[in-house]
Amino acid sequence: MKIMIVTDAWEPQVNGVVRTLKMTTRHLQQMGHSTHILSPQDFRSVPCPTYPEISLALASRAAVARHIDKVQPDCLHIATEGPLGWAARGVALRRSWPFTTAYHSRFPEYVQARVHLPLDWSYALLRRFHNAAQTTLAPTPAIVTDLVQRGFTRARLWSRGVNLEAFTPDGSRLPRSHVPVFLYVGRLAVEKQVQAFLSLDLPGEKWVAGTGPEEARLKRQFPGVRWFGVLGGDELAAVYRTADVMVFPSVTDTFGLVMAEAMACGTPVAAFPVPGPIDVVGHHSPGGALDDDLRAACLAALKKPRDGVRRHAEQFNWPDATRQFEQALVPLPHARTEPIADSGAVDAGDAGDAEPSTLPVR
Repeated sequence: MKIMIVTDAWEPQVNGVVRTLKMTTRHLQQMGHSTHILSPQDFRSVPCPTYPEISLALASRAAVARHIDKVQPDCLHIATEGPLGWAARGVALRRSWPFTTAYHSRFPEYVQARVHLPLDWSYALLRRFHNAAQTTLAPTPAIVTDLVQRGFTRARLWSRGVNLEAFTPDGSRLPRSHVPVFLYVGRLAVEKQVQAFLSLDLPGEKWVAGTGPEEARLKRQFPGVRWFGVLGGDELAAVYRTADVMVFPSVTDTFGLVMAEAMACGTPVAAFPVPGPIDVVGHHSPGGALDDDLRAACLAALKKPRDGVRRHAEQFNWPDATRQFEQALVPLPHARTEPIADSGAVDAGDAGDAEPSTLPVR
């Protein structure tokens, strides 16, 4: 099949959404499918307000329709709720095409952390976006349950994997002292609550790998931390292996790929007992420790045997996750590909946004 994935998150961004899509497309290709990514790289774009590292595509529905028509895909997946996602959704609804969407990020919580917009407003917008799809794919059972309770009518599990060959306990490590090393890997953004980790009174050292809008402030406030910037590949695996505990302070993530990567390297995870960590690490788990007291979770994780941590991570694999994605896809009827007039800016509402409720749900 020719599978088109429309995403507002793509290279050069470094985050879980991009890694998920890259690994999924790689495994779809290994399964014999061809994949086509439509991203901000295909359009003029502007920096996202409050987060300039993210590019927002200036793409009309007509422009998006032209890109889709060049590919003539067999299936359409809309990965994100940004400008490209809304434009592709509008094209699909105009043509009565079925499509799937994905819930990668707890966008309402992110927005509330930055501009204090009421959660109900953001979730209403996301329900409008996703309930028009045949299926909304979510990364954990806890997130699926949460979405259903919030009125998302077609939520379904699409789990995540970890590259068990790249992230392994065996391999190079970084020079370090003999005291414990507590590590954070991820974006340095307010919604990630990195300060909750860095403020803890813990024995040993704190290491941070990542970048983001909070980086300068955190470096000023916590000069004793070892900062690595953005790491990837062998360097990222090495820093995971070197650490004694991977600390995941976020309460707004839907999965948290970095937790699975750390555990695959044998490094236990300390986190809060919230969706994401509940499914990836679990309560009373060999993979790490969850506690409302993050310091207690860190100290408990420090005692976990590393071989048990690795075995726990092996349940997360990309072939199984990609099959879940593949099974949710819905074939497109190729009869309707009429041109769409270029009306200029993309908007988040349309009088013609009738939901394809008569289409079968797979």
